[in-house]
Amino acid sequence: MEALTGLSIVLIIAIILFLIVFLYFIPIGLFITAYFSGVKLRIFQDLVGMRLRKVPPVIIVRSMITATKAGIVVEVGKLEAHYLAGGEVIKVINALISADKANIDLPFERATAIDLAGRDVLEAVKMSVIPKVIETPL
Repeated sequence: MEALTGLSIVLIIAIILFLIVFLYFIPIGLFITAYFSGVKLRIFQDLVGMRLRKVPPVIIVRSMITATKAGIVVEVGKLEAHYLAGGEVIKVINALISADKANIDLPFERATAIDLAGRDVLEAVKMSVIPKVIETPL
C-alpha cells in the first residue's frame, strides 16, 4: 500500500510537470484569443514553432489581431521574419494601419525595409500625413 502511494505521488508530480511544459509551449489562451478575433493560426506549426525559434508569440499574435481588425492582411511568417531580423513588429503594424487610413500606399515590404534601415516607420508615415514646416530666417 505504501509503495502504491509513493508511485501515485511520483505520477502526480510527473503529470503536473508535463502540463507545465505543455502549456508553456502551447499558449492555449493566446490561440483562443486569436481564433475569436478572426486570426487563423495553427497551434503546432505557428505557436509552438515560434517558441522553438525564440520568437515571443504574444508580440506576433497581438500584431496579427491588430492588423486583422484594421482590415490589413499580413502573414505570420513575414511578421516572424521581421522580428528575427531585429525589426519593431508593433510599430510596423501601426504604421501600416496609419498609412491605410490616410490612403497612403505602403506595402508591408517597404514598411519593414524602412524599419530595418533604422528609421521610425510610424513617424515617417505621420510625416507624410502632416508634414513639419521648418521656418528659416531670411
